[in-house]
Amino acid sequence: MTTTNKGPGARVADHPVEEIFLSRWSPRAFEETPISEDELLSLLEASRWAPSGGNVQPWRFVYAIRGDAFWPKLLDSLVPSNRVWASHAAALIAVTSNTQFLRPGATEPSTTPSHAFDAGAAWGYLALQATLAGWAAHAMGGFEKEVAAAAIELPANHVIHAMVAIGKRGDPQSLPEPLRGRETPTPRKPLAETTFHGTFPPSK
Repeated sequence: MTTTNKGPGARVADHPVEEIFLSRWSPRAFEETPISEDELLSLLEASRWAPSGGNVQPWRFVYAIRGDAFWPKLLDSLVPSNRVWASHAAALIAVTSNTQFLRPGATEPSTTPSHAFDAGAAWGYLALQATLAGWAAHAMGGFEKEVAAAAIELPANHVIHAMVAIGKRGDPQSLPEPLRGRETPTPRKPLAETTFHGTFPPSK
């Protein structure tokens, strides 16, 4: 257990936690180090074991590896400010979820109330496994959903939540000037601002 990590932008925990939670962050500077499909699938294996309401497991991840036939379409779905740095990543992953599931014995599908919640948990497991394995994962909301959905041939009753870049951390000087100063772990709000005992505090 630890309450702080080391180096520039060191994070400090309010209460003891494992180092992995402090050392994980989302860089933009990537080396052009390739990743094998087996290495990528090992990271995605962690997401398989995320908690899931009713064990429905609604998350669906669609990946492309830099240099393969699927890469350009996923990369082109990113907004330009993300595309400029994500183009150096080793892989891109579309995080989606199935909004419906078939109950045992049922003939008509039901809505999956926790599909987005569960997909978020699965992404978190992926991000932590990437950090443990010496890779970095950066999730992005800056992408064109319709373009990405077309690129991955998103089925009906599915939604796309985020794009994730996977890669080895690179030199911040490789980034455009406006992004260099942001290439450091970000802080977090104190636990007391986000977690309450029993009820929300009175509004100020």
